[in-house]
Amino acid sequence: MSAQKLLYFIDGVSTWVGKAAAWLIVGLMLLVCAEVFKRYILNMPTAWIFDASNMFYGTLFMLCGAYTLAQNGHVRGDFLYSSMKPRTQAGLDLVLYVIFFIPGIAALIYAGFDYAGQSWRIGEHSNVTADGPPVYHFKSVIPIAGAFLMLQAFAEIMRCVICLRTGEFPPRLKDVQEIDVIEQQLEGSEHVDASDREKAIEQAASIDEAARQRGMGDKQ
Repeated sequence: MSAQKLLYFIDGVSTWVGKAAAWLIVGLMLLVCAEVFKRYILNMPTAWIFDASNMFYGTLFMLCGAYTLAQNGHVRGDFLYSSMKPRTQAGLDLVLYVIFFIPGIAALIYAGFDYAGQSWRIGEHSNVTADGPPVYHFKSVIPIAGAFLMLQAFAEIMRCVICLRTGEFPPRLKDVQEIDVIEQQLEGSEHVDASDREKAIEQAASIDEAARQRGMGDKQ
């Protein structure tokens, strides 16, 4: 397996896990809607709704971490980073991954595994309410999410090493992006033909305009 195929494979694993976990937002929405109906229409509030919504969103947040890293979507203070050459960026990323990211995620996996193990042994339940739901399955997500992050971090380190050798970052497995992100990338790219860049920006603008017109029509 070539290095690029391995990178795509790891990106694919992170993307699949992230997209699968994203469906939890639908469950969370249905849960909240049902609770609003029960609480304000039937006057029958559910005691464990707070715990359940926390577990839904917490699982979603943790399992989407590797996907966000695979898409280079984590927030960074790039007012200096974006002006650096690719090799400088790769060197800086490599140092930060080795010194901070890898030890931090390793500690998360180690502590999370012990944390979840203790929770399973005692059959832990939430103490927010008198008869709270079990939380050991939720705490098991901590080391699992950490393992996926560690796998993706291996791919990111590989990208840094390849860039240090070649002067360019290897491509990522592409996924959908917001329109404004695409516009920014096209406007700042030096490797896209000017006509193609303008055409893509015009298409993005037409999509924005169509959405705006639909919104005005709905209001009318």
